[in-house]
Amino acid sequence: MSGQTAAGFSEIYQRYSRDVYRFALYLSGDADLAEDITAESFLRIWSSAAPVRLTTVKAYLLAIARNLYLHELRHLKRHSEIEDKLPSARSLECDAGDREELARVLAALRELPEADRTAVLLRAEDGLSYEEIAAVLNLPVATVKVKVHRARLKLAERTGRSLTTS
Repeated sequence: MSGQTAAGFSEIYQRYSRDVYRFALYLSGDADLAEDITAESFLRIWSSAAPVRLTTVKAYLLAIARNLYLHELRHLKRHSEIEDKLPSARSLECDAGDREELARVLAALRELPEADRTAVLLRAEDGLSYEEIAAVLNLPVATVKVKVHRARLKLAERTGRSLTTS
């Protein structure tokens, strides 16, 4: 991190590591792979010769994580299934209805193409702007808006939910 201190890196890590991990976990469905992707993403930021712009560091980290995931897919030539249970801070006593809803949403996410799944997750889970998502996916902003909209429609259709809450 050219010009960055260890304290600055630590602050970036503390602020964004959970987001990067969660994103990698949603993409891969594999907790171990998500940890590896998260670590590698931050390692690349740390060892980068270019200065890190704090205003875009989250989008940059998520782009790195996505690229590492895609590289892993190409390397292993397999698609990982998203697990039915995601580690979370939620209580283990969550009711069966919530678990069933989660299973339906995850199944619907698995059916989306990778780029669509990434776009909708970046928008819904990470709150990135369409411009930031376009930078992560290396696509025009208009294309990203269409991908997010269509992915939401497909998810709503497959889960029986209304889009009025999004």
